[in-house]
Amino acid sequence: MARPRERILSTTLLLFHTQGFNSTGINQIIEEAKVSKASFYQHFKSKDDLCIEFLNKRYDYWVSELEKFISGALTSEEKILRSFDFLIEMNARENFRGCSFWNILSEIPADKEEIHVVLRYHKNKLRLFFNDEAKDEAIAAHIYLLFESSILTSQLYRSNEFIETSKTIIKNILHSSH
Repeated sequence: MARPRERILSTTLLLFHTQGFNSTGINQIIEEAKVSKASFYQHFKSKDDLCIEFLNKRYDYWVSELEKFISGALTSEEKILRSFDFLIEMNARENFRGCSFWNILSEIPADKEEIHVVLRYHKNKLRLFFNDEAKDEAIAAHIYLLFESSILTSQLYRSNEFIETSKTIIKNILHSSH
């Protein structure tokens, strides 16, 4: 059996992603991770600290899966378009659950600044990925906004339609900028 900290984290990764932050209580995590309350608080002083760790772990998982998915791409355009295909793949894998980061953001108040800092940090890294690939800040911003809105609309409509539409828009943008 894994160590208590790992059991808490793996339980949290599943519950925060599937149920959400507010619907997941500390007691449920403790029970499902099979740890004592004392053990839980020895590793995490609060649910907010656990949320930050969740966001960091989820980001690491998501980026490693994205990198594997786009690894065969030879051009920047192909990397960008494959990143949208990755959203389709994740929707299939995770039943249109959407982005854990946007889901958490929708649940927490503005005064949870430490969590907001982590959310912004990871979203900025995604923006930098598109900046590096697009080589044009305005185009990269447009792609980033299409990417994020594709996640949200696919979750809302439980459909990949807007992801496919975004890919068409991106092809047009990239081809008209050459």
